[in-house]
Amino acid sequence: MSTHKPLAGVRVLDLTRVLAGPFATMLLTDLGADVLKVEMPGVGDDSRHFGPFKNERSLYFISINRGKRSMTLNLKTDEGKDVLRRLVAEHDILVENFRPGVMEKLGLGYEELREINPGLIYAASSGYGHTGPDSRKPAYDILAQATGGLMSVTGWPGQAPTRVGCSIGDISAALFTTIGVLAALNQRHETGRGQKVDIAMLDCQVAILENALARYQVDGVSPEPLGNRHPTISPFQAYRAKDDWLVVAIGNDTLWQTFCQTVNRNDLAADGRFATNPQRTANLEALNAILEPLFAQRTVGEWSSLFSEAGIPHSRINNIEQMMQSRQVQARNMVATVVDRIAGTVKVAGNPIKLSEMEDGTERPPIPELGEHTDDVLAALGFDDDQIHAMHQQGVV
Repeated sequence: MSTHKPLAGVRVLDLTRVLAGPFATMLLTDLGADVLKVEMPGVGDDSRHFGPFKNERSLYFISINRGKRSMTLNLKTDEGKDVLRRLVAEHDILVENFRPGVMEKLGLGYEELREINPGLIYAASSGYGHTGPDSRKPAYDILAQATGGLMSVTGWPGQAPTRVGCSIGDISAALFTTIGVLAALNQRHETGRGQKVDIAMLDCQVAILENALARYQVDGVSPEPLGNRHPTISPFQAYRAKDDWLVVAIGNDTLWQTFCQTVNRNDLAADGRFATNPQRTANLEALNAILEPLFAQRTVGEWSSLFSEAGIPHSRINNIEQMMQSRQVQARNMVATVVDRIAGTVKVAGNPIKLSEMEDGTERPPIPELGEHTDDVLAALGFDDDQIHAMHQQGVV
């Protein structure tokens, strides 16, 4: 196994803040890219000030910015813009998640920067994208979930629409941004040219709606929340056992027959209402009236033993502590460690991208202090000590 990561030597300018952009550049960092985080002097990324905190250090910021370098740069100054242009000439990728139009107003949009570096891959992650009538509307994760239809199918029937329990609007945008960057990087090997990657949180929400789009086209009725069950597969949901909750996923009719034998209810297998998956889904209320008291008779552990032996897909609904202690999660190195000089030892998510030629350890580098690498970066660009000192005095960096 090689210690040479696949993106080693790739240089990334990270102008992003908060979540969608920093999560994307974190993935690039984990794959070996050299990521230089460009932050506003004196303030930095807003998420440096987001909780939760440990010893007054943001664990939120640590979780998605470890392993990057940081320099400060005031892009509202002419000198700051000049520094960025010089950085663009030496980098492969620039990632930003400003509202569309901000970089153009600064004179630093893609069309301007590509003149400096024709091979530049310019990735822009925004709420609604860089085209269309709503392009410049402000956006947050919950707005993307709402506009994209996801909240309308999340939650329980008859209850208020529900936000997904993680920032899926931001995270999905981060994932698609990373995919777009890697695709553009690969194409550059063939053409020698960079390109703009335009990712909208709204687009990403539409893309992950799965079968809700298809279901709407069947009868012209917008799908509604269904709680924790699947819309077209049954039983495929959470049930309350004697001591806790578990999920059972009966994905086909053969599994249904096995399930009935395992729970000693062969009468259900012979019941015409439940013979096929469409029939079970159509008669789910009657089926659950039987299954709910059945599951309540045993503990999750007892059901798990039975189902594991029978090969029936199931799972306890882990809380976060149980998930972190999961033998499978640990075996896959999905809980990693950052040793921070202020917060101490912090647990973060590991890298889910497992490559046979890339070492996958459980230790991650610390976060950079705000502007920690500013002087080194400026010196590498050819600025002398007096010029660097003047930039500090003038608020350029």
